[in-house]
Amino acid sequence: MWSERLVSREERTGEKVGVKRTYYTLRDKIVTKRNMHKAALRVIDNDGSAGVDDVGIKEFEENYEENMREIFREMKEGRYEPSPVLRVFIGKDDGRLRPLGIPTVKDRVAQTTLKRVLEPIFEKVFCDCSYGFRPGRSQIDALNKIEEYREQGYTWVVDADIKGYFDNIDHDLLLEFIKERVTDGWVLDTIESWLTAGVVTDGKFEPTNIGTPQGGSISPLLSNIYLHQFDKEMTERGYKVVRFADDFVVLSKSRRKAERALEVVKEITGRLKLELHPEKTVITNFGEGFIFLGFEFIAWRYKRPKQKRIEGFKKDIRKFTRRQQPVDVKYIIHKVNEKIQGWGDYFGHGNVKTLFKKLDEWIRMRIRSFIEGKKAVYNQNVRIPTSELQKQGLKSLLTTLS
Repeated sequence: MWSERLVSREERTGEKVGVKRTYYTLRDKIVTKRNMHKAALRVIDNDGSAGVDDVGIKEFEENYEENMREIFREMKEGRYEPSPVLRVFIGKDDGRLRPLGIPTVKDRVAQTTLKRVLEPIFEKVFCDCSYGFRPGRSQIDALNKIEEYREQGYTWVVDADIKGYFDNIDHDLLLEFIKERVTDGWVLDTIESWLTAGVVTDGKFEPTNIGTPQGGSISPLLSNIYLHQFDKEMTERGYKVVRFADDFVVLSKSRRKAERALEVVKEITGRLKLELHPEKTVITNFGEGFIFLGFEFIAWRYKRPKQKRIEGFKKDIRKFTRRQQPVDVKYIIHKVNEKIQGWGDYFGHGNVKTLFKKLDEWIRMRIRSFIEGKKAVYNQNVRIPTSELQKQGLKSLLTTLS
């Protein structure tokens, strides 16, 4: 594939391919059967719900050849038009609802087809301070970078919050930023069609003249292109920024410099037609504490899961271990283990040994309660030893630390 050859050339010659290059014609590189097939496989692997057409992954696969021929012809002949996005709401840690947009499977394939070619182009220019939704980068990398800056003496923090970021991305500005690298009119028109396709909420259509719905496969890339302007200007001015999607912090060596950094942040985000949340944007330090990517940084050198993440974890365990469910204990342990492994793998990067020990004890109490059909209380008579639960396969959060 073209994008794979691009990377291969850089690896072979050491040349930073395409850093200053503008791409004028990409359509013939994007709309190929091979690229679209790989895009479709990725969409199928990611699974997900049906969009407004009620066609799910299974139905799409059952008519795979016909569906792919249709998408290919429409994109090749310039007849492709996306469907509106289905808007649903999912719960957040704080109890509020977050809107999520679900494109049709067909549109997810089309978006991923473009993304596979556009992403390598923009990866060449993205700044090192950006970690969200990028190949080979993770939340843990972002957290480690914050601790690295702390060790270098950057102990004052601008903890910023962009108000409704994804809902307030300006379409005209975004397309201008894309044009800095890609001027292919077909690409720009296709992206604009996704931005303006509208959403359907409870059966009612709503136009989308601003923002990009969270949930589309290309939305993370578009959001990074938009905030790259912020990254570039902040780093050119010498500020230490760590950003994951719309969540970012700026680190400084003094409160005075942090205050100046906040003014610069306001200036740049204002030009991007974005607004900082006045109550959630603060200047703090590692001693006073702040929260980033689910971790609470406290007491200068420690970090642990924020309380709402702990409460969310326990809520899930309670759901899995409800008494009088028509399932056996092996299934319960299987579901609990999945949660333990995922949660422990991430939050095990904090100072959590004592916390994990307490949570392990609480989880065992919940499992015992399910087996015995009794109300879960810490002081219940333990007639099922821990060794027996381990024999049945129950994992421990502590083992995720090793």
